[in-house]
Amino acid sequence: MDFPKYDGNIHPNEWINDIKRYFKLKNTKISDRLSIAISLVDPIISLPSEIGSLDKLCNVLKEDISFTVFKNTNKRMLQSLKYVPENKGGNTSKFISKFRKLCYNAEINDIEEQKKYLYKSLPMNHFDSISIEFYKKMKNVDSTNKLIKEFEDFAIYLSNLIVNESIVALKHVATGKYLSSENFYYKTGSKSQLVFVGSKEPVSNSLWRIKSNKELNELISYTDTFITLQHDKSKKFLGINYGKSYYNHNDRSFYYKSFYHTSPLNNHSEVSCINTSNHGYCVKDWEFNHAKVGNHQEFIKSNDIINLSIKKEHDNNGNTTTNGQVEFLRSSHDVRFTIENDAFQEVHCHNEKLGGNDEWCIELIKQYNWI
Repeated sequence: MDFPKYDGNIHPNEWINDIKRYFKLKNTKISDRLSIAISLVDPIISLPSEIGSLDKLCNVLKEDISFTVFKNTNKRMLQSLKYVPENKGGNTSKFISKFRKLCYNAEINDIEEQKKYLYKSLPMNHFDSISIEFYKKMKNVDSTNKLIKEFEDFAIYLSNLIVNESIVALKHVATGKYLSSENFYYKTGSKSQLVFVGSKEPVSNSLWRIKSNKELNELISYTDTFITLQHDKSKKFLGINYGKSYYNHNDRSFYYKSFYHTSPLNNHSEVSCINTSNHGYCVKDWEFNHAKVGNHQEFIKSNDIINLSIKKEHDNNGNTTTNGQVEFLRSSHDVRFTIENDAFQEVHCHNEKLGGNDEWCIELIKQYNWI
């Protein structure tokens, strides 16, 4: 007989159902089935002398102390179960399979109790941050199938979150081209490394490392105001910078007048990639604003449509200002300039009314391992 014995390390229901299928497969006589099953129960488990059926045997096995230990063991395994996403070597399908098996073994059928165990399996690094979103998705769940479906959606949500040091691409919605920078320099203005919208696919010169003043792997939200975009290829920062002009008046006195550099083809603010060690007068902190109407306080995630704004830190007299002018990142179809016989679609900052040319789709290229 090659069917495994019952030793208290499998749910009695599962073992009895398996042995019933085994008997049918082997065409075992009905009269012999109960005695064979009883003989397969480990001797350490005491059985009464009178057992009239396989179902009665199942109930007897459930009454043995081994089943209590078995259920409690599976509950403790549930308590220690941790969800690990695919980007960190995990497998959501196997996790769900294990979770369901442990619930079955521990006889935890209540959906609310199952929610609590799933909740405890979530990463602790950002427990408070993601718990609200978890319970929002689980609010109306009333069956195991719905629970698993919502958790799968939640796993997708987690995989799309933007965290500090993630690599992203910014697609200009109106043209479908990506915000890029290359080892070319403006012939006018700051003469810094130029910024443009180029390829319709994210390539090496259109990848940006998103940084904030938070911890290395912290989630980034729409309420954060100190976010920088570092060009991954050149290591320079997206921003605007300004210079100072030296004026000689009739009285032979001298003073400096500050000014922000303008873009090649208009009077809007020039956007460039800035090496902050060489440019002492620059602004590189961006604010991310959800482009849809509404008060978006949640975390920034891949495929969000956003507006990017920056605040000028100085007035035209060179004085630092706390309520500087806010400008938005823009590109357009028909504004191009030429450098070394190459034409580039211009990117600049403006303080005019927002429109379709100000919308960017943030795409997650590589998520920093944050959980």
